[in-house]
Amino acid sequence: MFTESANHLVEGARVLSEMLSDGNDPASTAARMKAAEHEADETTHAIVRRVNETFVTPFDREDIYRLGAGLDDVMDFMEEAVDLVLLYEIKSLPAGIADQVEVIRQAADLTAEAMPRLRTMKHLEEYWIEINRLENDGDRTYRQILVQLFGGTYDALEVLKLKDVVDSLEAAIDAFETVANIVEQIAVKES
Repeated sequence: MFTESANHLVEGARVLSEMLSDGNDPASTAARMKAAEHEADETTHAIVRRVNETFVTPFDREDIYRLGAGLDDVMDFMEEAVDLVLLYEIKSLPAGIADQVEVIRQAADLTAEAMPRLRTMKHLEEYWIEINRLENDGDRTYRQILVQLFGGTYDALEVLKLKDVVDSLEAAIDAFETVANIVEQIAVKES
């Protein structure tokens, strides 16, 4: 079920990248993201139901809840970014946002590849190390975008709108690192 949840993140990252494409219809993109987020929520609810119905769990019950919630948080932040672009009627995004979205896409792919390995708890270290590296890249990109936004090119209202979008993307990147940290904690407990 964690693999299914992570695959929703891959789909969310794909839809998120559509937000940057020329000729993108923000309403259509937001609707697809909303649907993907709804499916992810359903998977999270299924994880919680399964844990509540299971006497013996594959690993610590609280860790299962935390991991499910962490995966859900990533999707929520991606959906928030797309929704803000639509609601704020943003027509043009700073170039650095493409770098943020690429970090999210890579993190989603890595997370989807790592989740099946929770069965054996093997070969997970590369996952959390790479997610940490990607999160550091995301932090650098985030700071560069902020410098660009506050550099005087944009008017004040546009800065506020774009910063909200950039902050949502940064929160998604940080949430991927939280998921990786949870996976690391689970692996250490189970080793």
